[in-house]
Amino acid sequence: MKKGITIVLDKPRTLRYGMNALAKIEDITGKSILSLDLNKVGIKDLLGIVYGGLYHEDKTLTPEKVGDLIDEYSDLATIAEKIGKALTLAFGKSDKEVDQGEN
Repeated sequence: MKKGITIVLDKPRTLRYGMNALAKIEDITGKSILSLDLNKVGIKDLLGIVYGGLYHEDKTLTPEKVGDLIDEYSDLATIAEKIGKALTLAFGKSDKEVDQGEN
């Protein structure tokens, strides 16, 4: 099972991007996961990426609910940072390499 990155919203949740999550993101965004540029991602795509990464642990979530959780409990800069770390783990970097990228 792919490791994930903890993000605190209404409760601690884990962003994890295994194959099913990546496929879900492609379905939602209509784009190949490899073509998504996280530096130029729109809000709809951002919601799809977060939703896809959280869906594994809470099947009741919707992209709209994820948006509400972000609005209430976090901010876009934090979300973008956590997505970057979780996707880095998904594509084969170790936890240590992800943590070293924080410096």
